[in-house]
Amino acid sequence: MVRKPTPEDRFSFGLWTVGWAARDQFGAATRPDLDPVESVHRLAELGASYVTFHDDDVVPFGTQGSERDAILDRFKGALAETGIKVEMVTTDTFAHPMFKDGAFTSNDRRVRRYALRKILRNVDLAAELGADTFVMWGGREGAEYDASKDLWAAHQRYAEGIDTVAGYIKDKGYGLRIALEPKPNEPRGDILLPTIGHALALIARLENGDIVGLNPEVGHEQMAGLNYTQGIALALWAEKLFHIDLNGQRSIKYDQDLVFGHGDLFSAFATVDLLENGFPGGGPRYDGPVHFDYKPSRTEDIQGVWDSAAANMATYILLKERAQAFRADPEVQEALEASGVLDLAKPTLDEGETLEAFLADRSAYEDVDVDEVASRGFHFVRLNQLALEHALGAR
Repeated sequence: MVRKPTPEDRFSFGLWTVGWAARDQFGAATRPDLDPVESVHRLAELGASYVTFHDDDVVPFGTQGSERDAILDRFKGALAETGIKVEMVTTDTFAHPMFKDGAFTSNDRRVRRYALRKILRNVDLAAELGADTFVMWGGREGAEYDASKDLWAAHQRYAEGIDTVAGYIKDKGYGLRIALEPKPNEPRGDILLPTIGHALALIARLENGDIVGLNPEVGHEQMAGLNYTQGIALALWAEKLFHIDLNGQRSIKYDQDLVFGHGDLFSAFATVDLLENGFPGGGPRYDGPVHFDYKPSRTEDIQGVWDSAAANMATYILLKERAQAFRADPEVQEALEASGVLDLAKPTLDEGETLEAFLADRSAYEDVDVDEVASRGFHFVRLNQLALEHALGAR
């Protein structure tokens, strides 16, 4: 029996996840649209602590004035009734046909200016609702044809847009940080900032990059054939892991958005181990919301929507318990030591050692028996087997 989620689990869901009516490019919706207010209440009943949303998830595109205010007042009422909080807000700059060539990187300047205004308005709403993070996913920032974009100018415009939003946040005194969300492809043939590394490179060039970080998604990294756990480890090392999106993915194909753990389960175990236990030798820790960005399968009815939401949380809880048992196992600690994992945290140069002293140390090079060093086995297979047995609950 899996325990019920508690506020300490910090579970969070996007309203677009459970609210997906299961339309795809090959078929019509298989479920009715859900009222965001109903979603807030149902997620609260399941044990979630937070919700997130795009502007258009709550207020239909183009809604203005008193009608928009009334919709938001009703939504705020649901938050107050349930105790659910909004920890992250984002903006839809990909669904409307005007964004077919991107938002910040569209070849049409009118689109770029409209997108900036749309985003800034939702920054105001995010601050009003007490969110900590403003996610920016450039789903249409890309191309299908290499000749269709001035790629230097596209990166200039992308940086300009992000810097403008970040500067606005600072000028307003909002307690928000921006988190970019990389993805390699889909819906565009190729998307700018396709991976964590690409996004970090752009952030490093920003004037306001101190409040810009990352929101990596499991499926997006795995669509590029990359290791999600290693990716978020890099983001943690760079002190840029501002938010996470958890779901399931099976290898390099379309964005599947499966329930977390329903893709690569062993990779999910490694991810939870890092998120909950941190690095073996110490280092930065992630302490933000555990956010699920999945979609209930198109085969599911409404009950299946809520069953799948609960499945994300149950899987995370099970993997957390397995990961904690893995780290507490004396045999695992011995295996980590034998494999040299704990030695990696020791700096290569001694404290205070100068480069001149290092170059003069014969024990570092001239006197090394390279054949003896090369004969060492690291026993990583044994360590990985221990991890597997814990992940499967066999220990």
